[in-house]
Amino acid sequence: MTGTQDAPPRLRDLRVVVSDGRILDEATTAPAAEPRHSTTAPVDGDGAPGPSTSRRPAAPVARAGAVALTGLEGQLVHAEAATASGLPQIRIVGLPDAAVREASDRVRLGCQRSGFSLPECKVVVNLAPGGIRKAGPGFDLPVALAVLGAAGHLRPDDLVGVVAVGEVGLDGRLRATAGTLPAAAVARDHGAGLFLVPVEAAPEAALVDGLEVVPVATVREAVAVLSGATERPARPRPPEPVQRHVEDLADVRGQALARRGIEIAAAGGHHVLMMGPPGCGKSMLARRLPGVLPGLTTAEALEVAAVRSIVGAVATDLDLRPPFRSPHHATSTAGLIGGGSGVARPGELSRAHRGVLFLDEVLETPRSTLDALREPLERGEVVLVRSQSRVTYPARVQLVAAANPCPCGHAGASRRPCRCRPDQVARYRGRLSGPLLDRIDLHLELEPVSEDVLVGPSDGEASADVAARVRRARDTAATRWAAADVPADRRLNRDVDAARLRHTVSATAQRRLARAVQTLGWSARTFDRCLRVARTIADLAAADVAGPDHVDEAIAYRLDTGPRPT
Repeated sequence: MTGTQDAPPRLRDLRVVVSDGRILDEATTAPAAEPRHSTTAPVDGDGAPGPSTSRRPAAPVARAGAVALTGLEGQLVHAEAATASGLPQIRIVGLPDAAVREASDRVRLGCQRSGFSLPECKVVVNLAPGGIRKAGPGFDLPVALAVLGAAGHLRPDDLVGVVAVGEVGLDGRLRATAGTLPAAAVARDHGAGLFLVPVEAAPEAALVDGLEVVPVATVREAVAVLSGATERPARPRPPEPVQRHVEDLADVRGQALARRGIEIAAAGGHHVLMMGPPGCGKSMLARRLPGVLPGLTTAEALEVAAVRSIVGAVATDLDLRPPFRSPHHATSTAGLIGGGSGVARPGELSRAHRGVLFLDEVLETPRSTLDALREPLERGEVVLVRSQSRVTYPARVQLVAAANPCPCGHAGASRRPCRCRPDQVARYRGRLSGPLLDRIDLHLELEPVSEDVLVGPSDGEASADVAARVRRARDTAATRWAAADVPADRRLNRDVDAARLRHTVSATAQRRLARAVQTLGWSARTFDRCLRVARTIADLAAADVAGPDHVDEAIAYRLDTGPRPT
């Protein structure tokens, strides 16, 4: 070859041009085309980057409100979306969990299936503040609104004051998510102008007063409402208050002493342990306790509904009957108290808040699980701490426990002999620790029901009659403790502080109880619990001061659970 035009290019004649992430090899023999828009800074004569000469104006950042829940508490979060150079995708940052990261695919496909075009570049969504953990699919809707705002389908003014919660389906439909009720309360407290939720969760969100709730069924409807293309839907009606049916106390045959104990427990909010052979009526009595308890106030019913919302139960009605939870005796500690990875979820204890937690076959439950109840029963709340979170759930419950007296169930029975050795009985009853037993106010011993009682007419009062006496006793106690400046949520005899309580029990009765405690080897906590039961008995009798007779009855409701192995 004879000329430079036919000579192959040498390595030193090659250069690399980087443009939009692509590497192009170009020979020096070919003239280089100038790019229309430079995306990299020019290089000066010294090889150092120089100032940019063609910088595009930054696209506006679209913001939509969301709520990050930690238990029942929450914080307002802003989903900020803006376009950036890169391959078409939605990237979510700001400490999202796996469910929130997966929202990028759900949102992109859901918006496209709804007829919206998205930018042919990267869209970055920042969930600010970035130091708060964001969890769950409830961030789908605010992320979608922010992305559509960055794409120009919504103006920045359309999203001012908007807070949204909901999951986006692949077809653009919206689904309800757990925690709608507490999220609505957080949005109201932070001054949200609009609260967008899926249609099925709108009645639950409407339980929060002072918040403009907007139900939407799809992403397209949400955009139409916010942009003003369609009229805003009417505010949904909140669920109607109801009282679920509870079986009547008159169905229980015999067991007059246990009936009386249940009435005292309902009047003072006291915890109960029932021990007796199989089939004597322990479970029947426990399941009828909510029927003699006073109904919940609207504020208390909202507390219960908020806990149910956290675990994913949509409130279709506002139940004013105290809740009743009866977990299996093999339930784990986390299932009973609450737990789980990340942010701990409420357990059966918190789901029974303002109601009854019934532990049947309590002595079959591991001792460590039962002992986890000690602090929550005392404080009325459960605090669950994890490495990255600390959650407090309400736990003002009335504990009702039932057990057989021994492994075979017939210890002390007159008709069927017990087959258990004394050490087996002691070990069996020892599963209920002394500290937990001290916190249970009423220990009731039940006997087998006789043949005459089984076939004879009903010998028990109806729940309505017992409930009327319970209501009068509670009203008496509430009036007394209100005059003594006791907080409204501490006006049960079970909860009031000991100093105020002792002023309503005669000195003679207190000395009588103190002698019984010393003789029987009870603890100081048992002395305090017996005083509370005596005060409730006096309230049922409309007595201003609890006397020796009331104390004697309170002492009778302490059951000897037998020796414990050392």
